Amino acid sequence: MSDAIAAAFAGVTTVDAALGVASTVLREAGVPSPDVDAELLLAHVTGVPRGVVRVRAVTSAPVSEDEKEALVAVIARRASREPLQHITGVAWFRQLELHVGPGVFVPRPETEGVAQLAVDALRAAPTAAPVAVDLGTGSGALALAMASEVPTATVVAVELSPAAAVWTRRNISAVGVDNVRLVEADLTDALPELDGTVSVVVSNPPYVPVGMVPRDPEVRLHDPDLALYGGGDGLDLVRAVSRTALRLLVPGGALVIEHGERQGGAIRDLLSADGWRAPATHPDLTGRDRATTAVR
Repeated sequence: MSDAIAAAFAGVTTVDAALGVASTVLREAGVPSPDVDAELLLAHVTGVPRGVVRVRAVTSAPVSEDEKEALVAVIARRASREPLQHITGVAWFRQLELHVGPGVFVPRPETEGVAQLAVDALRAAPTAAPVAVDLGTGSGALALAMASEVPTATVVAVELSPAAAVWTRRNISAVGVDNVRLVEADLTDALPELDGTVSVVVSNPPYVPVGMVPRDPEVRLHDPDLALYGGGDGLDLVRAVSRTALRLLVPGGALVIEHGERQGGAIRDLLSADGWRAPATHPDLTGRDRATTAVR
């Protein structure tokens, strides 16, 4: 593939021409956002912001042979449907720049709304120094959003996968907040010392049913199975989160769970059966059901 892509770039000497070829290659490979990805990848290899790349394209600024060679390499990787974030090494989440790569689930834009529900619940906690727990933290996106946006809180990030925990630790260090810590443990029996003391529990558990293989190659081939599949109906880990959160939370504490767009009703029923109060499902910015909340 790289040879064919290199051939497509033959004779390209300007930024606008390079972006045009890159976008065409990505579009033909089925990449959902070829123009945006082309700009981001050229920004990555040239070490300048995307806005600068766009200005250089408008002015038909030259592209060097070294830059073109580097662009060919990353376009070939993206055309194979390797996630953009694995190539650049970063994913933006709210105001955070997170490090991601093989072994950890790449945080999605729709999870930013889940973070907002958790942050709002944490800010509303009737205590000056609330405690929050993120069960199955992965990259640390939800935990770090809470810790950075509610600096009076103490946040505990729980992760089972050693491969994912590497990224959690790196992101905690990079973000630089001192009110979050990582605990490597199974969420089913984690943190018994915090039973009855937590104000907010949030989780983005694996919720894809085992028989439903994700359509997108970026997800199917590159996100870890441990972060994707949640048993026959996709709710095995949701059940575990419910049980763990029931023992962790104070009376009146809040639970926030991310899930698939067709799972809200089943999760409300599950939580009601477990004794939760006021289960409610919330849409993301596209109008799809994305999270369910409940009160201990």
